[in-house]
Amino acid sequence: MPIKTLHIPTDDGQADAFAAFPDRGGRHPGVLLYTDAFGVRPVLRRMARELAEHGYYVLVPNLYYRHGPAPVTELPEHIGEDVRSELIARLMPLIEEHTTERVLRDADAYLTFLTAQPEVSAGPVGVTGYCWGAALAMRTATAHPGQVAAVAGFHPGFLVTDAPDSPHRLVPKLTAQVHLGLAENDLTPEALGELNQALDAAGVEYTTEIYPGTVHGFTMSDTDAFSPSATQRHWDRLLPLLERTLGGV
Repeated sequence: MPIKTLHIPTDDGQADAFAAFPDRGGRHPGVLLYTDAFGVRPVLRRMARELAEHGYYVLVPNLYYRHGPAPVTELPEHIGEDVRSELIARLMPLIEEHTTERVLRDADAYLTFLTAQPEVSAGPVGVTGYCWGAALAMRTATAHPGQVAAVAGFHPGFLVTDAPDSPHRLVPKLTAQVHLGLAENDLTPEALGELNQALDAAGVEYTTEIYPGTVHGFTMSDTDAFSPSATQRHWDRLLPLLERTLGGV
């Protein structure tokens, strides 16, 4: 799968990014992929390539571009529990600076760029995200209901909060089909119930699923949280969702 380095014009500068897409030519449905808190790195390139093999043009922006090109902080080859807390402490101020206003401005820029690429077919797109990227994916889908046909999130963070604009409060705007794959401790039973109730009330076609025996971050093979079986389950849920809504291979 080709990997192309890109720069996305935004209201606040240029976001460095990469895209993975099939090498057989032609045009393919677009998918915007939001990274986890650790950002763009080799494991995300591998995941984007794997998704592209199924017939998608996958755009992966550096969410921290305002602070410099990826990686904005030095990352070890393997993110073990011994360094995870220190890295999160370093990245959390950057995440907190990523206000809802910035998220929505960036989402506009990312989708405009994605749909303008010559390798991307006309029609709706999909959005998927990991960790805090799941909340960004949900915000993108609710802000662009006519354009986003599928939204997925895995080991999500910040989906259900006390904020007036918490992502779970925005689901009445959704038209996309939804899958959320959670680790066992990602949401309390009360928070998950609140999320499901909101999705039910909105009439959204969705699944929320707790992947058994998992901890937060289970899809990321460069972390101690990685679970091969749960990662396969994630593909088993994500690929049919995209196939139903966007087509593909």
